[in-house]
Amino acid sequence: MKTIIKYVLLDLLKNKTILVYTVILAALAVSVLNMDNNNSKGLLSLLNITLLFVPIISILFSTIYFFNSVEFTELLLAQPIKRKTMLLAEYTGVAFALSIAYIAGVGIPVSIFCSGLAAFTLLVSGLFLTLIFSALALLIFVLFKDKTKGIGAAIITALFFTLLFDGLLLSFIYSFSDYPIDKPLLGLISLNPVDLGRILVLLQLDVAVMMGYSGALFKKFLGSATGSIYTIACMLFWIIIPLVISVRVFKKKDL
Repeated sequence: MKTIIKYVLLDLLKNKTILVYTVILAALAVSVLNMDNNNSKGLLSLLNITLLFVPIISILFSTIYFFNSVEFTELLLAQPIKRKTMLLAEYTGVAFALSIAYIAGVGIPVSIFCSGLAAFTLLVSGLFLTLIFSALALLIFVLFKDKTKGIGAAIITALFFTLLFDGLLLSFIYSFSDYPIDKPLLGLISLNPVDLGRILVLLQLDVAVMMGYSGALFKKFLGSATGSIYTIACMLFWIIIPLVISVRVFKKKDL
């Protein structure tokens, strides 16, 4: 397993897309953090960039890589290697490479220009989103045989979680505004890892104006500490569940 991870990681670190992704993140981070002397405003702006770019790039890049590596996957399966081990090794290599790119692109500027728990939480949130959407990309890979359909599914998934989900949530709130829906909404918010990443950072920044309805709910019912623990637990499930499903489907899949 370590050999596969090492091969995938070395291959990806030479990839120009990873390099460009790192440079763009670094340029955005430096420019945003230097715009204002207020660290909170800079972190909020960087949070919005993270929530938009990281999920889309992670799921698209990972999906394309998995489909382009089908021949390599088939070659590995011809060896005495368990399917589960091979699949998880490939995922680990891809997720680790994207995580390194995020740490280099965002982590280094943040550590230079900002400090504190909020800055660290932003990095943790971005890493979680990288791991989650890489796991979703792996699930898409094992569910679809056709590369075009897989990439289409990846785009739809990214757009759903980054844009459409909040619109549907607002429609639900508006439609049932006469009923006590605060607690059910906590469960619905947990179904979107992007919202969870946003709330995780906002709970540490404690910016009431920017927290929004979902953040205010977490603050009201769970508090900052418990809310952060709950959010991290939900994000861990968003990593584990797609991986478990992917392994089970891949074991039965005919390549």
